[in-house]
Amino acid sequence: MRADKKIIVINGTGGSGKDSFVELTSKYAKIYNFSSVDKVKEIARMIGWHGEKDDKSRKFLSDLKKITTEYNDLSYESIKDAINYFEKSDFEIMFIHIREPNEIARVVSAFGAKTLLIKRQNYSLITSNYSDANVENYSYDYVIENTTLEELDHQACDFINELSNSDKKMITKVKR
Repeated sequence: MRADKKIIVINGTGGSGKDSFVELTSKYAKIYNFSSVDKVKEIARMIGWHGEKDDKSRKFLSDLKKITTEYNDLSYESIKDAINYFEKSDFEIMFIHIREPNEIARVVSAFGAKTLLIKRQNYSLITSNYSDANVENYSYDYVIENTTLEELDHQACDFINELSNSDKKMITKVKR
């Protein structure tokens, strides 16, 4: 991985603000956003899933991801392809959404990724499936408490600046 590029594994329970955080960081750096479950969702749509986010659907996607991982390592292979694309692009930061602690550890080990957990008060951990139930069972490099959209924006800016300070060549500092 080139020194001017950073990979961040992002996680958090449903509704915690992961997508909002990634969107806000895109104001301060060139962001590539990827989810380890995208290919699984494609398969799920082919067999009748319509994008629901209820407990039954979450369990279905978690189980399907487990099956495709055991069969041909689909999610990890798609992550490797996405990282290959990212390395050749002009994006500076890649966010990879991963729920499962063992897959997070694998990506951290293989690609030198850093990890980020987004938490939000009054949002309970989803426990209806293995993937969601284990969101907090990892020792993350960064933890961000999502309180308000305005504060989340400040934290996104600070996060990008902190990554920038770890490699001054990567991103021009943003003033707010």
